[in-house]
Amino acid sequence: FFFLLSSKHKMSLTYRRKIQKEGNAVPDELEQNVGQALYDLEQGSDLKQELKYLYIVSAKEVTVGPGKSAIVVVIPFRLLNNFRRIQTRLVHELEKKFAKNVVIIAQRRILQKPGRNNRVKRQKRPMSRTLTSVHNAMLDELVFPAEITGKRLRYKLDGSKQLKVYLDKKDQQAMEDKIDSFSAVYKKLTGKDTVFTFESQFRE
Repeated sequence: FFFLLSSKHKMSLTYRRKIQKEGNAVPDELEQNVGQALYDLEQGSDLKQELKYLYIVSAKEVTVGPGKSAIVVVIPFRLLNNFRRIQTRLVHELEKKFAKNVVIIAQRRILQKPGRNNRVKRQKRPMSRTLTSVHNAMLDELVFPAEITGKRLRYKLDGSKQLKVYLDKKDQQAMEDKIDSFSAVYKKLTGKDTVFTFESQFRE
């Protein structure tokens, strides 16, 4: 009985090897489940070597529509290229596990614009840490491995703005069922109203 209890307790903690939250915060249930799924893939698939040193920093669920949601997996920026090598296969396995669209985003920090009232006024702000650069990078990661072929900002009659993102037609078959998830996730993360399409940018 003690052995069975110890084994169960050990298994229940294996997810911790695949998630490192800031400040040693306790992962929520979704994060534990994603961490456990990554650990299980590492142990029982041909992704073992690639996943060995990879981990996530958080995961969150975003509502896409009635009865539909997507999972956003946030990873350390320094591990982005490592994840990209296996991302198509990894996302496929996670989507099978959770029966939801899954997107992977790197963790980035936006630096305030230098000004009189903040401490960064004497520092040169890297272009990669500006709001625009971070949001553009997030777009690329959101649709990966699809490619963005163009963007167009539209102004609606009520004064609001909508970003239209054109994706490469060659990716349509693999990605078409995900574009509503892309819009919902990008809106949640940035507050921007965005439409993704595989139409040609030059037809309009």
